[in-house]
Amino acid sequence: MGERGGRDWELVGAPNARDLGGLVGADGRRVRAGRLIRTPALGRLTDEDLPVLGKLAPACVVDLRDHSEITVAPPDRLVGDPRLVHLPVHDAEHPVFTYVSAVLLGHDLTAYAELARQGTPAAMAAIYRWFVTGESARAGFAEAVRLAARAENLPLVYHCSAGKDRTGWLTVILLTALGVDEAAIRADYLRNNTLTESLRAVLVEAMRRRQPELDVEAVLPVLEVRPEYLDAGYDEVRRAHGSFGAYLRDGLGLTDDDVAALREQLLE
Repeated sequence: MGERGGRDWELVGAPNARDLGGLVGADGRRVRAGRLIRTPALGRLTDEDLPVLGKLAPACVVDLRDHSEITVAPPDRLVGDPRLVHLPVHDAEHPVFTYVSAVLLGHDLTAYAELARQGTPAAMAAIYRWFVTGESARAGFAEAVRLAARAENLPLVYHCSAGKDRTGWLTVILLTALGVDEAAIRADYLRNNTLTESLRAVLVEAMRRRQPELDVEAVLPVLEVRPEYLDAGYDEVRRAHGSFGAYLRDGLGLTDDDVAALREQLLE
């Protein structure tokens, strides 16, 4: 099956897919294995990946991509008949969203020259701040938490395009609500870079062949996760709400009952 350490699902076409089971949450209770799975978009799954996904048997798949991203990407390869829920977390004012998709899909990056000049690390940090305050971000992330708190939606798979930024911040929200400590949350977030190291090398080499003048230093920041991106999100939470608990309550509109239901479903 290819499950590593009880927490990783070895999907060739989704190398940074992982089970959040085993992390220690509130009152020392661990997140249940096989209930909450974060992935990138599933359009690149191989035939060999499908039995692995089939054994997981997701009841619900949450897609955080905008329609504009979905239409240009390969359709997700799914097994069974999971409920599909689209919760677009996207802002046209932040071109880094479509830039990431363009890089992953091998599209022409010429249109993004201005973004590269402005600095992609800064653009990525701005996105994480927007995750906290943006209208579609707050609505999408809140609804995803509510879905995860209901038994009929479990196992729940959730993804965006690369499975690292929107998916990453939703993971921060879910794990914080479950009582997982920040150090463990940060470690899971940063694991993306190790898991996708080979994929990044392939993508960069392919881009270099297509565009010999490519500034790799402008591309790498959108293919990686970095501590400063996560810090930007946490800083915005403190700026706007004072604490993460207040962000869950006031920013996302999650009630004590919502959090209790989430813990009931997802903690052992």
